[in-house]
Amino acid sequence: MLDLGYVREHLDVIEKMAGDRGVILDLAPFREIDTERRQLITAAERLKAERNRASEEIARKKRAGEDASELLALMKAVSERLKRDDQRINELDERLKQFLLTIPNTPHSSVPVGKSAADNVEVRRWGAPPKFDFKPRPHWEIGEGTGILDFQSAVKIAGSRFAVYKGLGARLERALANFFLDVHTREHGYTEILPPFLVNTASLTGVGQLPKFAADMFQVENTDLWLTPTSEVELTSLRRDETLDADKLPEKLCAWTACFRSEAGAAGKDTRGLKRQHQFQKVEMFKFTRPDQSYDEHEALVQDAESMLRRLGLHYRVMLLCTADMGFAAAKTYDIEVWLPSTGEFMEISSCSNTEAFQARRSGIRFKGKTGKSEFVHTLNGSGLAVGRTWIALVENFQQADGSILIPEVLCPYMRVDRIPATPKT
Repeated sequence: MLDLGYVREHLDVIEKMAGDRGVILDLAPFREIDTERRQLITAAERLKAERNRASEEIARKKRAGEDASELLALMKAVSERLKRDDQRINELDERLKQFLLTIPNTPHSSVPVGKSAADNVEVRRWGAPPKFDFKPRPHWEIGEGTGILDFQSAVKIAGSRFAVYKGLGARLERALANFFLDVHTREHGYTEILPPFLVNTASLTGVGQLPKFAADMFQVENTDLWLTPTSEVELTSLRRDETLDADKLPEKLCAWTACFRSEAGAAGKDTRGLKRQHQFQKVEMFKFTRPDQSYDEHEALVQDAESMLRRLGLHYRVMLLCTADMGFAAAKTYDIEVWLPSTGEFMEISSCSNTEAFQARRSGIRFKGKTGKSEFVHTLNGSGLAVGRTWIALVENFQQADGSILIPEVLCPYMRVDRIPATPKT
């Protein structure tokens, strides 16, 4: 959420910013609400001054034994008017707050202005695409052929856009999650968190998922609970309404969770395979930082995610997202995209964002330094990595002509095999 005072004084800037982000933002209601609120506050201040003067006059009359009934009746009417005005001001304050919740974050000055993903800027690449002497198959064909992936059973259990991992396929999913968590906690300095997979409305509002993205999530009927869309929600809310010690920042956390998304806005996109599921697993990296350190920590966050792909030997590129392609809460985002041989294209596997104070202001997360001044922290998040999509990339990039799948060396201790055979063992 942006600061109310900043929005009020920079409406033209906000309108242009929204346009750069491809967001239609009607500021007329904000202007009307804010104007009425200011008028009521000004009128209330005049009435309070009048009441104070009348109170002094009433006291004088009483001391002099004079009749003060007329003034008392007038002050009763003034008090009732003030009560009504205060109630209306509170209503307008709430409407302003709700309006602020719909305004996206302001992009950092280094973010390119663009109209679509086509305007994103490639920052760097690592590795090269694997070479095959056969036509590479998509992961769903490889997975079903080797018996490690079962979509038909998932449909019986839950419906479309779910998957059942079997045997070494399930072990590969688990191995990737454990590998990511081990590296992030042992080498990158993150503290592992295992949070609830159900989150409340306050938590989702704090990170910017609500109210805008309610249709993209699953809510538990007749409760205030939702299935988590990303553990960014839980990790942010660990510190909601807290004041942190500046000397202990940055605070670095990571978490493995299942994630649940309705994909309401993705009808017809990537319906085959694992790319766009209602449930998937992800290891999330998260940081609370001081404002002066957040962009250095953002670059480090991206490097931590990249290191996972380098160790797995997967070809990837890093993209700086333009204004129109960034998430609602982000001030700056890098997407890391991994190569898929079956399509000859890159697929996003990690999105690393600095939200600056946007989430902290919504969530009430501050820090206090040696000066004693209280400020909002900056929050950063990124996938480290999306487990299911890494599973896709490994299966496709390390497929062999005989139908088997080689296991990268760093995963062999977790898998206890160096290859998934072409046909399932009976």
